[in-house]
Amino acid sequence: MSNDKGTTDQTLILAIETATRAGGVTVARGETVLETISGDASISHSTNLLEMIDGALRKAGVLLADIELFAVASGPGSFTGLRIGLATAKAFAVHLRREVIGVSTLAAVAHASKLDGNIVALLPAGRGEVFAQRFTLREGIVAPVDEPQHLGPNAVREKYAAVEALQFAGDGVPLVKNSIDDSETISFASESPILAPSIAVLGYRAYQEGKAVPPENLQAVYVRASDAEINERWQKQQQPANQ
Repeated sequence: MSNDKGTTDQTLILAIETATRAGGVTVARGETVLETISGDASISHSTNLLEMIDGALRKAGVLLADIELFAVASGPGSFTGLRIGLATAKAFAVHLRREVIGVSTLAAVAHASKLDGNIVALLPAGRGEVFAQRFTLREGIVAPVDEPQHLGPNAVREKYAAVEALQFAGDGVPLVKNSIDDSETISFASESPILAPSIAVLGYRAYQEGKAVPPENLQAVYVRASDAEINERWQKQQQPANQ
């Protein structure tokens, strides 16, 4: 079911991205970005997120109460960061009785790259590994080709070895680049732009397609278990069978 707002829709959106270390916030009307504030990778999102939101709203000349839709990076990415962003978006949406949109962080990476063709979006997943997903990008339209996965650099190379004219983008590029042979026809995006504007644009498009949900239905996409969960499983596996 589509909201069918048409090309004149001026839905006011607050986009929150806390899946990456720096993160950011964007205020937009439809697909038109009004204001973006980038975060600081050295500061926890729990410390500066509300300050960034307040600054973006003030610079855009709007109030929080004016926001009609909350778009938020839903993962994969930093576990703690994702929880902070999702909790903030949910709290605002509950208070203002608004709907929310969860946007794939990897889709935002592909969109923000402004490349064209076959793109593998990469984000650090810890322990030298990455979150990876392949997309096609044509004139700003992002389409997933496969599902997001948690992989080592060599596994990324092997998984996409047969794809022609492949391009890698995102903060995970440095982790994968060293595993790629110079003879392979793979290119790498030179920059990792702020993702919040792409969260806003992709969130708006999803909203147009009727994909907004009540805040209580918004879920994170972690792709892999947390370190705490992994350690707990390992400890259970080490226990004698008769315990």
